[in-house]
Amino acid sequence: MSRYNAVLARNTENAPKSIGPYSQTVAFSHYNNLSAQLPIDPKSGELVAGGVKEQAGQCFKNIKAIVESIDHIMDDIVRITIFLKNISDIDAVNEVYAKFFPSYVPALTTVAVTALPMNALVQVEALISNGEGTIPEAPQAGDLIKAARNTENAPVSPLSTQAVAFSHYNNLSAQLPIDPRTGKLIAGGVKEQTGQCLKNIKAILESIDVPFDDIVKINIFLKNLSDIEAVNEVYKTFFPDSAIARAAAYVPARTAVAVSGLPMDALVQIEAVVSHGDGTPPQVVEDRHGIVIKANNTGGAPKSSLSTQTVAFSHYNHISAQLPLDPKTGEVVNGGVKEQAGQCLENIKTIVESVNHVMGDVVKINIFLKNIEDIDAVDEVYTTFFPGGIPARRTVGVSALPKNALIQIEAVVSHAEGTPPKA
Repeated sequence: MSRYNAVLARNTENAPKSIGPYSQTVAFSHYNNLSAQLPIDPKSGELVAGGVKEQAGQCFKNIKAIVESIDHIMDDIVRITIFLKNISDIDAVNEVYAKFFPSYVPALTTVAVTALPMNALVQVEALISNGEGTIPEAPQAGDLIKAARNTENAPVSPLSTQAVAFSHYNNLSAQLPIDPRTGKLIAGGVKEQTGQCLKNIKAILESIDVPFDDIVKINIFLKNLSDIEAVNEVYKTFFPDSAIARAAAYVPARTAVAVSGLPMDALVQIEAVVSHGDGTPPQVVEDRHGIVIKANNTGGAPKSSLSTQTVAFSHYNHISAQLPLDPKTGEVVNGGVKEQAGQCLENIKTIVESVNHVMGDVVKINIFLKNIEDIDAVDEVYTTFFPGGIPARRTVGVSALPKNALIQIEAVVSHAEGTPPKA
């Protein structure tokens, strides 16, 4: 089995020990998935003294320590996600962020959430390129290059790159409803803003000759969860986009959450993860073309017309965020947060097993909690599904979840067999 991709979980003493049952970084194939970093001093295990600037600096120092512990550098980061307690702190955090990325800037998403673990003011996570891959004793295409690109047809920012591709994925910066000609929010309400976000994503993809239906995962951040139906109405006019996708009724995996604040006081922000069949050179031709998207639903987990339960491309499966819904009734299960957490994870397990994988193949888990105080109760359930604490993880408190749920969980799963052309 030494020739097969392996899930590689690692920790370093130079960064804070995880405050829950998860690893600092989990690599698979050509990506490293880092757990979201809190502003914890690794020596004391406590939050650093000071305000949001000091906390932001510590988050990035922790990321840098993890990155360097696995023989990488900060410029290998393809995406940064910043979670703020107060959106008004964005300029102060950006000032710190810029010091860690003085030339190259990754794809970027910034949102404000209701609460963070340990009552922190900021939490930062990173996705890292992994050119050497994870085949034991068989380095993979170590000379793969990162392709960072911008187009004037979408909003340009000095703090982020619109699209950063590595190997077989493109990671897009979260798009605000900004008119690229004026640099300002467009006029109108949430429908108009949703349309502009998706138009910006489409413009970025068209600039790199990637069709809209190559999106494998969409994340929607809403200021008001009550706007979800209006957003969905616009969303359905963009997906499916092509005749082929319509024939297959293909829609990406999806997550939608309410956040407490967005940059520029926007009502909605949307980010996308995109398949990149051509890869990033140098690659031999036979390794670059013909990889297919594999979308799958199972009757054993809740279904939605707006999302596919799991979308695989190359060496990853992207699973739509799971609510604590009983797949038979479509309703939230009875009980408290433990029962709801268990149902979310059961739904994920069912989806994972439906594509012939196991929970040990999960590399990243993202948890959205209505009450951050529920984290210990959730961990009690979580460890029964992940007794080894292997996946990297992020936990945030959000203002509201669909169906008034207490918890929602999404997952990224390794996919060793890849997605070659169908025979």
